[in-house]
Amino acid sequence: MYALDDVDLEVFSGEFLTLLGPSGSGKTTLLMAIAGFNRPDSGSIRFGDTEMILTPPHKRDVGMVFQSYALFPHMTVAENIGFPLKLRKVNSAETAERVTEALATVQLTGLGDRKIDQLSGGQRQRVALARAFVFRPRILLMDEPLSALDKKLREQMQIELKQLHRQLGVTTVYVTHDQREALTMSDRIAIINHGKLAQVDTPQAIYNRPSNSFVADFIGESTILPLTLDTQERLLFEEQLVLDHLPEAFSKDNSRDWSLVVRPERISLNADSQRSENDCLVFRGEVKEFVYQGETALALVKVGKDYDISVRLGTNAASSQTMMKPGDEVNLSLSRDDVIVIPQEKTP
Repeated sequence: MYALDDVDLEVFSGEFLTLLGPSGSGKTTLLMAIAGFNRPDSGSIRFGDTEMILTPPHKRDVGMVFQSYALFPHMTVAENIGFPLKLRKVNSAETAERVTEALATVQLTGLGDRKIDQLSGGQRQRVALARAFVFRPRILLMDEPLSALDKKLREQMQIELKQLHRQLGVTTVYVTHDQREALTMSDRIAIINHGKLAQVDTPQAIYNRPSNSFVADFIGESTILPLTLDTQERLLFEEQLVLDHLPEAFSKDNSRDWSLVVRPERISLNADSQRSENDCLVFRGEVKEFVYQGETALALVKVGKDYDISVRLGTNAASSQTMMKPGDEVNLSLSRDDVIVIPQEKTP
């Protein structure tokens, strides 16, 4: 098995592209190939019209932020940031000017004389970022740079990174296994599974129009229900009509298996079971579990023969919704506008 298998990916100038996938999927291998630390067995890596596959890392004009930050503990903050400029023999006056500018960009003005061990985790992450872009690289590569931070700081830094990218305008390729992080920060997301590209698209398209069962299951929370195709090429969940035709995005192949993707936040609870089938799908079910999670609550509802649908509710909803308990009978509705149907893909 190859770490990367026939990957064909174009990164647009100035965009923020995230490589997203489970551990071992090949995303870091791809990033390291772009950086020059891995050399592919075959293929091409081009920066614009220039072939880079034989170009060593230090000549690729690439800034790199590692998961561990890789800062020099014996240097000050300013010395760490200025190190790439020193390697490129930039004069001291220009180096000082660029370091001061970089410190301001990452909101560390006045901290240039501090040692690395005097900084918080978030401040160290900013130093690593400043060091990566201070020499004005053509491309900025980041390998899970926020994974060592706590949840609150990580979410804060996601917004700061997004703003920083907008300010710098540098082409950025970012690696993460965190789906929410990818959705928050990216212009486009390239989802990798077993060394292959599963889907490349905008966050909105990937969430709302997943191309296969792996993407649908990996991105966000979702319940995937099996569908059957009848002799009239209609898709049914048990006896309920889901679609009266196969999706136009997929070829008509009666040998394929199909599924309905249900996003938990798009389910309405205690819907009127008499609503028109033209408006929504209605599922009758029984609450198996109800969990309070702060700003939302999660209900697990058994429907049909033996399928579980997750339902996410705002905890400011009616008290009857916030006091559900196992055994309660409920009706769930899904607007037909929110119906997502995908073909089942065989995983390697």
